[in-house]
Amino acid sequence: MKKGLTPSQKYLVVISAFVFFNLLFTVLGLWRKIYLLGVVIDFALIVLIAQQLANVLRVKDQKIFEKVLAVGFPLLVLLAWELTVQAGILNARWFPPPSRIAVALWELITGYDNFTKTSLLGRPWLIPQKFSENGWKGVDTLLKESHLLATLFRVTSGFLVGAIPGILVGVIMGVSKPVRTMLNSMMSAIYVLPKVTIFPIMMLVFADPFGEAPKIAVVAIASFFQVAINTMAGVASVENVYLEAGRNYGANAVQMFRHVIIPGALPFIFAGLRLAIGTALNVIVAIEFVRAKTGLGYLILYYWEIMVTEKMYAALLLVMLLGAVLSGTIEKIQEWVMPWQRGRT
Repeated sequence: MKKGLTPSQKYLVVISAFVFFNLLFTVLGLWRKIYLLGVVIDFALIVLIAQQLANVLRVKDQKIFEKVLAVGFPLLVLLAWELTVQAGILNARWFPPPSRIAVALWELITGYDNFTKTSLLGRPWLIPQKFSENGWKGVDTLLKESHLLATLFRVTSGFLVGAIPGILVGVIMGVSKPVRTMLNSMMSAIYVLPKVTIFPIMMLVFADPFGEAPKIAVVAIASFFQVAINTMAGVASVENVYLEAGRNYGANAVQMFRHVIIPGALPFIFAGLRLAIGTALNVIVAIEFVRAKTGLGYLILYYWEIMVTEKMYAALLLVMLLGAVLSGTIEKIQEWVMPWQRGRT
C-alpha cells in the first residue's frame, strides 16, 4: 500500500508550485493582462504554504510562527503593492506605492499647511516657545490646529458621554422585562438609522451649530445604542443557576449586581464598547467630511480634493492606527477588569 506525501514533502510541493506559477506569469507577461487572477492564485498558494508550514513546525514553535505570520503577511502585501505599482500594473496616481505614502506620512507629521493653518500633531515642538510668549493660551491655540487631537477629542468625548449611560440603560433593560418591552422596539428602530443623518438635527438643537457639541452629540448617540444593546443582551443572558446560587448564599440586590450580574455581563459589555469605539470613529470621520476644518476626516477629503493621493492614503492609515490604538486600549482595560479570562483567547 503506497503512503501519501509527508508534511515536509507537501510543503516543498506547494513552495515549488508558488515559484513556478509566478515565473510562468512573469515570462508570459500575464501580470499586466490578468493581474487580479494572479493575485487571487498567489493568495491561495500563500495560504497553503502557511498551512503546510504550520503542520511541519513543532508545537513549541507555533506561537512564534503565528506572530511572524501576523506581521509578515501585511508586510508581504505592502511589498506586492510596491512592486505592482513600480511595474506599472497599478496607476501610481490613484494607488501610490507604500514608499510614497510613508514619505507623505512623515511630511504630515513634521509639516505645517500654510493654506489651512493646520498641522497633524499641532507642532508640539513649539510648545515651550508659545508658552513663553502667551502662556497656556498660546499652547491651546497651537494644539487646536492639530487634526489628530481634534478627532481624538471628538471620539473620546462622544464615546464616554454615550457609553456610560448606555451601560446603565442596558443593565436596567436587562433586569426589567417591562422596561425592555417598552424600549426595545424604539431602540431597534433608532439603532438602524444612519447616525450621520442625525447630525443636522443636532445642529438645530445646540446654540452653536458649527461648534464641537453637535459632533460630539452624534458620536455619543451612536455609542449609546451599541453599548446599551450589548449590555442588555449580556445581563439578560446571565444563567438562572448563578442567580439562584447568589440568592441561596443570601446575597442582597446590591451584592447580586456586583458579584453575579455585572461579572456575567462583562464580556458583552466590553464587546459593545469595542464596537462602539469603532462606530464612533467611523461617525466622526464622516461628519468631518461634511462640517469640519480640522480632523482626520477633513484631512482625507482635503487631500482628495487637491489630488495629493499619497497624503490622502497617509490620513487613512492614521485613522486605522487610531482605531487600533483605541480598540487595543479597551481590550487592555478588559484584561485588567476581567483577569479570570486572561489567556482564553
